[in-house]
Amino acid sequence: MNEKKRDKYKRFIMGVISAVLILFLLGSYAFVWLEHYNIKLDNSRIQADYFGWKGNLIIFAVYLILIFIFSRIYNGFRIGLLRVSDIIYSQALSTLFINVITYLQICLLERAIADVLPMFLKTLADIVFIFIWALTGNRIYSKLYAARKMIIVYGSRQAVPLVEKMSLREDRFMICRSVSCDEDMETITELIEEFDAVIICDVPSEKKNDILKICFSQSKRIYITPKLSDIIIRGAEQIHLFDTPLLVCRNNGLSAEQLIIKRALDLFVSLAGFIVCSPIMLITAICIKLCDGGPVFYTQDRLTKDGKVFKVYKFRSMRIDAESDGVARLAGENDDRITPVGKFIRKVRIDELPQILNIIKGDMSIVGPRPERPELAAENEKLMPEFSYRLKVKAGLTGYAQVLGKYNTTPYDKLRLDLMYIEQYSFLLDLKLILMTIKILFVPESTEGVKEKKTS
Repeated sequence: MNEKKRDKYKRFIMGVISAVLILFLLGSYAFVWLEHYNIKLDNSRIQADYFGWKGNLIIFAVYLILIFIFSRIYNGFRIGLLRVSDIIYSQALSTLFINVITYLQICLLERAIADVLPMFLKTLADIVFIFIWALTGNRIYSKLYAARKMIIVYGSRQAVPLVEKMSLREDRFMICRSVSCDEDMETITELIEEFDAVIICDVPSEKKNDILKICFSQSKRIYITPKLSDIIIRGAEQIHLFDTPLLVCRNNGLSAEQLIIKRALDLFVSLAGFIVCSPIMLITAICIKLCDGGPVFYTQDRLTKDGKVFKVYKFRSMRIDAESDGVARLAGENDDRITPVGKFIRKVRIDELPQILNIIKGDMSIVGPRPERPELAAENEKLMPEFSYRLKVKAGLTGYAQVLGKYNTTPYDKLRLDLMYIEQYSFLLDLKLILMTIKILFVPESTEGVKEKKTS
């Protein structure tokens, strides 16, 4: 079977590989449930005759649903698309959440603190199997699907960082040729015929449309870096006027009902988070005070919805005189302005916890674009007038730019990520991003500083 035919069966093959893991996780839970929890010992245990086979099926169905929810949120099944280490980490974290929730469910059913040892041993066995499964699945994927030979059609220097990022995954992307979109279409068409896939990066709309049609006619796979207009169109609603299809871009931010639901989620999560994180915040405050005797909190003007300025609260992670020269700049790698305590709390995001108070006050939301300083936003708007598009919703504690980006992500890429969130907003997306935020807390790559100290 040639590679094109194999490509048609890719979803099926990946589904089979995923099913192996699902069956193991479900099977290990069924064993633990039937052998250790759904047994008739005394009045403190669940009565086996109460549940019966129908009750057991419901218990297993709930566990199966949790597997699908968390594995999808954390991309735990994306063999071949993510690095093996990412797959292992994602699926192990997903399984840990599933088993913790399941154990709490068992405690509620028993109306007592259940024996934790069986679930603990199950979790260890799950993680060992996940490790083996990820390595084996990746090997199978690599054997079946070699890296695609690709050509990149570029319109500006923005293609350089994209090529650098894709070159980190040579197992998936093999960029063999580049061509400027300024070349004549006949030359571009002839080159496209020689490759398996095409990357379109920052190409003007008219040329991009021509290249898309060429690729479509030749059944070539296409990777596109979206412009802001592309992202806006992706959020459009599809309607029909008789026999004419129309795309409606409302461009009003969130609707009234979305704002009400979002505010309810903000209050629920922030109040619960404040209660849970209070001990951590107290210990952090003490450590900061003992470090240099300076103030515990740091306030700063930031922008939120419609350009409104508010005071953001953070734990102080820099020296008191960090910006005594009056110049606003982002933190750099190995920045000597950061205190010893500050290095740790920045790494694990503890410095952001006081923003829970901003959320309770209504200045911010749990999920949304990160609040920028007015002077930095002004600098960015000189280069990108569209930077103010981020202010169609409230600033947020987390979001696409925080989950997928890094401290050194460019302002333009942050803008695209934030606009993607605004255009695709839903209650479920907020829940997904909140859970994804937990995943990145201990991933050091996402806390990198900028390469050089910048003012924008």
